[in-house]
This record gives sequence, structure tokens and C-alpha cells, in this order.
Amino acid sequence: MRNPQLGIHVDPGTPPGRKVPEITTSPLMNGEKSKLWDQIGGQSSLASPMRREIGNRSMMRSFSADEIDLEDLKTSKDKDRPSGSLRIPKIQNHSLLSGLAYCIASCSMILVNKFVLSGYGFNAGISLMLYQNIVSVIIVSTLSLSGVIPTEPLTWKLIKVWLPVNIIFVGMLITSMFSLKYINVAMLTILKNVANVLTASGETYFFKKQHDRQVWISLTLMIISAIAGGITDLSFNAVGYTWQIINCVLTASYSLTLRHVMDSAKEATRSGNLNELSMVLLNNVLSLPLGVILVLGFNEVEYLLETPLLRMPMFWLVITASGVLGLAISFTSMWFLRQTSATTYSLVGSLNKIPLSISGILLFKVHTSMQNSISILFGLLAGVFFARAKLRGNSQS
Repeated sequence: MRNPQLGIHVDPGTPPGRKVPEITTSPLMNGEKSKLWDQIGGQSSLASPMRREIGNRSMMRSFSADEIDLEDLKTSKDKDRPSGSLRIPKIQNHSLLSGLAYCIASCSMILVNKFVLSGYGFNAGISLMLYQNIVSVIIVSTLSLSGVIPTEPLTWKLIKVWLPVNIIFVGMLITSMFSLKYINVAMLTILKNVANVLTASGETYFFKKQHDRQVWISLTLMIISAIAGGITDLSFNAVGYTWQIINCVLTASYSLTLRHVMDSAKEATRSGNLNELSMVLLNNVLSLPLGVILVLGFNEVEYLLETPLLRMPMFWLVITASGVLGLAISFTSMWFLRQTSATTYSLVGSLNKIPLSISGILLFKVHTSMQNSISILFGLLAGVFFARAKLRGNSQS
């Protein structure tokens, strides 16, 4: 799921190679994959879940626009963009159209992944991630070879530099898939906020980055909403919550290490630059051998040979669409950011969780209580408050 941006901000996934602003979201991840541009656009700010597997997958397909803080890297992104990069023709209401496309892609990615894992009862989350990454590699490689988009050649020097962060990215996507199978979409979006808390704490501890009082207040509200939501969750599943906690740790680790790795990766390229599409391709390509090893290690091959789902044309259509959506998160996030600002992008990413949570409850007929609904709403509003506080702090500095 693939959608990973330069300043990291973790919706699932965006989770990772794909994919999926603010150093939160969601790697180009999460059973939801949340998204890479989100993860690259501003990983120092944190805003989002499924936007964090989104996730995840908003830039790396991941990753989630919520998992990256775009504020710090927007300027350098513009400088690094090759002259031959993909350009969207100017049309009326371009900002509205790009924002709508981004919202549809990020929400659809999470809901489709949830449908595959829970609706179809597909019990091979790693295989699903692997197939989505293959779809992304085929599409990006085809566009690159045809000259439509520019990508950096994949050299051994570049691969060695990027491999450590790619391992974290793959782990982020896989744990997002596992958690999404057991947790409803609304609770997943709230629990994803925990990655924001970990990322902010990591920035303060490792990089001595100071956050103002409003940021810490919003992070505290996120923790309270996550705890209250878990206590009142009628469909509480210990396995799912465990996978989600691991996902939050990996998402925060990805956010904290991505910027350093990106700087080193630029030095390992022939041109001295590493654009977003090259990162999408790099993350997805490197995830393929790791995915194959994990499929064999978790013995999913036997399940794949026995399940009747792989003999259903409609199932193949759905999982292929999920791969295309993962990649779409990366493109639409870049497009939206070009047409607006990092502030608008981050706020839209936070507000995007509200319709996503409501859709998840209605589409999958989630049984909930008044207390749980209040906890979810509380967490969503805390996410919006966090995005505003973070962006206000960046503006003042």
C-alpha cells in the first residue's frame, strides 16, 4: 500500500515503498498503507493513520500524508525537482480538484485494504503488500522507461544507503496490514495518532527540537482519546492492538530516520538529487525481495495455494485497484501540495480522517457505543488541533 517526502509528518497506510505531510503520516503502509510524500513532505511534523499507512503510503505509497511534516522540506523539494518532472496542466479550480483527488485516493486505499482483509477474509497480508508493491513498480517503471517521468538509476551504492530505512518501511506496511484486519477503521485512525506522540518525543530527545505548549497539549489529548477509545471499543482485539502499537513504533522510527537517510542517498546518486518518484520506485523495488522472504517465513504460500479467492477474477481486480490506489496517493499528494501550501495540505490530511472514520463505521457496520463514538470524535479533533498547533509553531519559527 503502498504512497514516502522530506520532512516526515503515519492513516496505515500510507503506511511504506509507496506508500503515503507532517512528520507523522502514513511508508509509500499499513494494512492500509499509508503513504510516502506524507512521509517525506514533512516528517518532522507528524500529522496521521491511515493517512499514516496511511499510510502509509502517501508518498511511498504509503504512507499517509499524516505521517510527514512537509513544512520543513517544501523549499528543498522545489529546488531538487528535476526540470523534466511530471507537470499537471493548468485548469480552473486546480487546487480544489487536486485536494479532492488526494482525499479520495487516501480514503479509498484504507477502505479497500480493510475490505480485502476483513470483507474477503484474506489471511495473507504480506502477500497483499507484496502484490501492491509489484503493481507500483510496474506502473512507475513503465512511465519512467517511456520518458513520461524522471527517476534516478538504482545503483548498488544507493541501494546500500537506502536499505536500512526500507526495512523499517516494510515492517510499517506489514504491521499496518495485520492491525487493519482486526481493528475497525475509526479506531485505527485514532490509534495512529500515537505515532505522532512518539515522533514528537523522538525529535525532542534525539534532535533537541522544541515544541510549544499547544503541541504537547494536543499530543496529550491524542493519548487520552486512544486510551478511552480502546477501553470503550466493543470490538476490542488484543492481537490487533498489539500490531498497531508495533506499527506506531515503526512509523515513528521511519519518520525520525528518513531525513538523514535521504541526505545520504542524494550523495549516492549520479545527479546529486533524489526526487519523490525515485524514492517511490526505490522503496517498492527494495521491498520485493524482503516481501518474498517474509511470505516464505510466515508460510503464506500454502494458504495462497489453497484459498479459492485467487480463482476469483473480481478479487484480482480489487487487489490490483488497491495497488493503483497506493501509487495514486503519492501522485495526488505531490499534485495537491504544488497547488496549495503545506498548511492546507496538513489540515486537509487531519480533516480527512473524519469522513474516513465515519465511512469505516457505516460501510463495515461496526458496532459502537456512545462512549466509543465520543472518544473517536475527541481523537479526531485532537488531530486537527495538533496540525494547527504544529503549523503555527513552524510559521513562527
